[in-house]
Amino acid sequence: MKNTSLFLLALLVALSPLAQCQAAAPAAADKMQAPPSGFRADFLKEWDSLEKKFVGLAEAIPQEKYTWRPTPEVRSVSEVFLHVAGGNYSYLEGMGVSLPAGMDRKTYEKSTSDQAKITEQLKQSFDRVRKTVLQTSDADLAKPAKLYGQPSTVREVLFAMVTHTPEHLGQMIVYTRECGVVPPWTAARQAPQKEQPPKKSE
Repeated sequence: MKNTSLFLLALLVALSPLAQCQAAAPAAADKMQAPPSGFRADFLKEWDSLEKKFVGLAEAIPQEKYTWRPTPEVRSVSEVFLHVAGGNYSYLEGMGVSLPAGMDRKTYEKSTSDQAKITEQLKQSFDRVRKTVLQTSDADLAKPAKLYGQPSTVREVLFAMVTHTPEHLGQMIVYTRECGVVPPWTAARQAPQKEQPPKKSE
């Protein structure tokens, strides 16, 4: 009987960490769910839209245009896309999130002009922001952070991020059209109109 009791006690001790892990898993999963309302919900909705448009432009502009720039003094197509991806990481750094391994902010914008690599880096940077916001609670928004090197809060950093990024979206829309490409969402909207037969004059 004594041996049986010792065996059961040992079994309970062994299973305890497993039970804790199983209990922690749903909690972690719940924290990754998108909030139904509030600042983070609004941020994520806008963030998803921005990512879709940036990735759409990156995929629509042909590889041979990735080194194009309006004038010698400004960023090329590839450099603007990488500036956006790098900016996403820099804002996160102000919130205490480490930069990707091996990333050098000084050389990042000129690190490649390969369309496939840049498109993937855009996706990864947007996704890292999304995951960070999902793992941030509403209470965390008031926590201290750094914005452009100055004391700030997590909320202010996210607000600056979601207002800074559209500036470069407008820039890239102009670049895209200068490269002879119609933005994908505009092309999709215009497609049904082109398919309709011309109206007959009465």
